[in-house]
Amino acid sequence: MLQKLSELFGAGRAPTGYRPGVTLEHLRRNLGVNGFEQSGPASAQVRLDDGLQLEVRERTESQLFMHLVMTEFVLRVPALSEGTACFELHHGGAIRRTAVRCRQRSGDRSLQVALEAGLQPGSALHQALMPLDFKRLRIDLQDRQWCVRLEHMGGSEVVNRMPAFRRYIALSREQRDSLFQALAGLQRLLRTC
Repeated sequence: MLQKLSELFGAGRAPTGYRPGVTLEHLRRNLGVNGFEQSGPASAQVRLDDGLQLEVRERTESQLFMHLVMTEFVLRVPALSEGTACFELHHGGAIRRTAVRCRQRSGDRSLQVALEAGLQPGSALHQALMPLDFKRLRIDLQDRQWCVRLEHMGGSEVVNRMPAFRRYIALSREQRDSLFQALAGLQRLLRTC
């Protein structure tokens, strides 16, 4: 109930103590890539050497006396077909990760079959997603464009007011490599769907 009240009264407002761009600056240093350009107060464009282009955005989540600043990696890929679809990917397994599951929220069923074919165990995409510590991974199709939104647990900041502290959660080198491999694999897969 407290969570719902917090969302109701905090809707549309930035949390107290939120400093746009601070988490992105930590992430820029953490990623260690040359093609990182700030495009707004809370967003940036990332261009990797292999041609992968991403948008990174800060997203805030308010709690009672604290807030989280999450980083969301956004990848856009032109689609081959018209239509709309929405998928959510998550890890399967109660204690240990056993698989990557794909849940379709809306859209054509044949798109889910194509997506799941690329997520088969043993594929490069599956191997990149299994060790990746993501909180949310959503894939949308709209206006002949795929949009992948991946929210990683690293690259985030926890800000507490009582007691007052800020803590940046770093993205490890292994997680960074898995993140870039997963996004590149999703780009290759979605170009064929």
